[in-house]
Amino acid sequence: MRSGAVIGVLMLAATVASGCVSSSKYEQAVAEAEEAKNKTEKVQLQKTTLEQEVKSLRDQKNKLTADLDLASSERQRLEDSLGKERGGTNQRVRDLEQRSRDLAARSRALQQELDSMKKQNESLKGTVARYQKALKEPPASVPMTAPVPPRPPVIPAAPAAPAATVPPAIPAPAVPVSAVPQAGVAPVNINTASANDMVLFLGITKEEAEKMVASRPYKVKQEIVLKNALPKARFDAIKDRITVAQ
Repeated sequence: MRSGAVIGVLMLAATVASGCVSSSKYEQAVAEAEEAKNKTEKVQLQKTTLEQEVKSLRDQKNKLTADLDLASSERQRLEDSLGKERGGTNQRVRDLEQRSRDLAARSRALQQELDSMKKQNESLKGTVARYQKALKEPPASVPMTAPVPPRPPVIPAAPAAPAATVPPAIPAPAVPVSAVPQAGVAPVNINTASANDMVLFLGITKEEAEKMVASRPYKVKQEIVLKNALPKARFDAIKDRITVAQ
């Protein structure tokens, strides 16, 4: 447009120079040229303004692009951090679940042990109750054996009467060994003595001695009765001559 205005002015000048145009047309041509010049300057100003706006928009685009890249980097960093935290959380959850299973198994084992201890406690209570009952029972009366009568002295025959006979001595009745405690004899350890020693030193039968051996060990003497190794009366007869010392 600017070049066209210049061409118009040159043509106008050429026409004026040739003298073919009137003054009014000349003035009109000058006015048009001036108007064209103003339009040209206005268009140039608009062009400059548009170029500045384009540059500003380009700068804003570059800034937005940089901000977008920064936001993308931050988003990726957050996703990576979230992934790591999620992995750590899952591992902690698995560890807690495993610990919970271990604690549950330990609780079951402790409960079983507690039940077993309760059963043992009940058994011990029953044993203690039997011991207490046996200790509280009055001892059975020991049958008294007949005393051994003294042997009568033998009267020697008189020399003057050879025909006189000496009366026979009265034999002493047999006394059971169990009824005659031997002074100075150590108590028999019923946890270590053999069946033959029990028969010999306690005066019990072979069957009773074997039952006592089979029912070992004994913690207290009364267990002989509690384990049905000897009847109560027989136990009362020998309890002062036995021991359970280890």
